[in-house]
Amino acid sequence: MVDAKTMMQTEVVIDGVASLLAQGQDVDDVLRRIEEATATTGRFVHLVVVGNRKVSVLVTPTTRASVSVATVLLDERDTGDLDFPYGGFHDHML
Repeated sequence: MVDAKTMMQTEVVIDGVASLLAQGQDVDDVLRRIEEATATTGRFVHLVVVGNRKVSVLVTPTTRASVSVATVLLDERDTGDLDFPYGGFHDHML
């Protein structure tokens, strides 16, 4: 039996909306930026998510956030490179 390749996948949930971080994102940095934003009246926190897309989330002192990490099967497209997005309406998989 061939061992399947895996990767760590991080899910960030902010006010009930889940986003899966793209590979290469510094989870400690994301946590720090969320914490810093809660210390203000509100600030956008920018994330690179699966599909190599940028998502901006407004975080305020009343925002609820959670972060979880899991081992999943490797997706070699998930590089975190914003210049090479994948998925969506125009990505036709064969």
